[in-house]
Amino acid sequence: MKLSVLIPVYNERRTLREIVARVMSQDIPGVDALEIVIVDDHSSDGSAEIIRELERNHPQIIHPILLAENQGKGNAISTAIQAASGDIAIVQDADLEYDPADYPAVLQPIIEGAADVVYGSRFTQRGERRVLYFRHTLANRFLTLLSNIFTDLNLTDMETCYKAFRLQVAKTIPIRSKRFGIEPELTAKFAKRKLRIFEVPISYHGRTYAEGKKITWKDGLRAIWTIFKFWVIDDMFQGDYGTKDLIDMEAAPKYTEWTLERTRPYVGQLLMEIGSGIGNNVRILMQYTDVIATEIDPVYLEVLRNAYMNTPGVEVHAWDATQTPPPDLPQPDSILCSNVIEHIEDDRAVVLNADRVLKPGGRMIFIVPRGQKLYSTLDSAIGHHRRYDKDRLRGFFEDLGYQIEELFTLNKIGVLGWWYRGKVVKQKAIGRFGLKAFNVMVPLFKLIDPVLPWPGLSLVIVARKPESG
Repeated sequence: MKLSVLIPVYNERRTLREIVARVMSQDIPGVDALEIVIVDDHSSDGSAEIIRELERNHPQIIHPILLAENQGKGNAISTAIQAASGDIAIVQDADLEYDPADYPAVLQPIIEGAADVVYGSRFTQRGERRVLYFRHTLANRFLTLLSNIFTDLNLTDMETCYKAFRLQVAKTIPIRSKRFGIEPELTAKFAKRKLRIFEVPISYHGRTYAEGKKITWKDGLRAIWTIFKFWVIDDMFQGDYGTKDLIDMEAAPKYTEWTLERTRPYVGQLLMEIGSGIGNNVRILMQYTDVIATEIDPVYLEVLRNAYMNTPGVEVHAWDATQTPPPDLPQPDSILCSNVIEHIEDDRAVVLNADRVLKPGGRMIFIVPRGQKLYSTLDSAIGHHRRYDKDRLRGFFEDLGYQIEELFTLNKIGVLGWWYRGKVVKQKAIGRFGLKAFNVMVPLFKLIDPVLPWPGLSLVIVARKPESG
């Protein structure tokens, strides 16, 4: 396993050689390769010359990046993350406040496969801690409390420098904060991505402003703004990680829960999901069954593997459901295909191949958009080839000899919004705000759904495969 140590530097010539020497002296169980990515944020004190010297002395380990203008710690860390090549990364300030001797404790939960992210806490005491400014401690605890309120975490030290993480995951998270706002921003995004976060105690040797400390009260105000900003904004994926509609659906978890709750009685002990996307359904399904998440898109596969690495009861497999199942694909006793086949030209092939992998007596649960007359600009924008009626959906399974156990519609109130937005206004996206508002109203919609006199926006079928023989 390779460790990438990310060191942002701005005017740290007095301590730079020493911190690099301390990092290189660490013997960390489970780590057999090291790189140190040093990003100089346009220092004016000779730090850049020292970095070049360190590179000459250790060309296989030191990887310098010298920025042409000062942009802040957040930008330096973001640059280092994208340049790093390790399996695990840890952020290391260059000022000797944090001791690399704590690396084994901080990295252990990730190396053992239990965590995706580990925070080193200065306030969960284990080792020595220099006694310094009370107002800084008060500010740190306040910012951590505020962050916890909006992320629903129970961290003791959100502002700590020592954040270690699996690098593959970090590379998929956009970092917008240029300065010290990176701490609450990363925390908010780790939480929203539902990563496994651990915290361990570390020692701390703080320094005074005379010794070079740079953070000020203005950075505290920016941190408060950042906490609110990334509570409202769901900016969790870098580049192409997750199409917009899949990411947007994370804003409506209550609707997803409603849909899956309705079909839960038909789920067996091992469920395969066809087309898991970025895992919106998996997080709910894994609470009551073992899950085989399948995908064909390599980007989604990477997201799924990052999210569910070492998660008991969840396996991720590559499978194009329009093709014959691979021989190593497990055989489930239930299959879920939720809002997938409308995106596929040969939708019947998906049902036929699902039948090949399903155990005799097992159940298929397919959820599709209902009503071709409702087809609109919204469907076209998210890649729907069609919407379905009951006869077409039922026919797929009756042709295979399946028993139809239930065939029903869901989300009747959603028909009104879909018709207005797609047919009248001709919008091409519902948007996160609309989904969040809908999510808040889901409990009410569940109550009134059975009494509304028209069919729902979604069509759901539960079909049982004949027993062998």
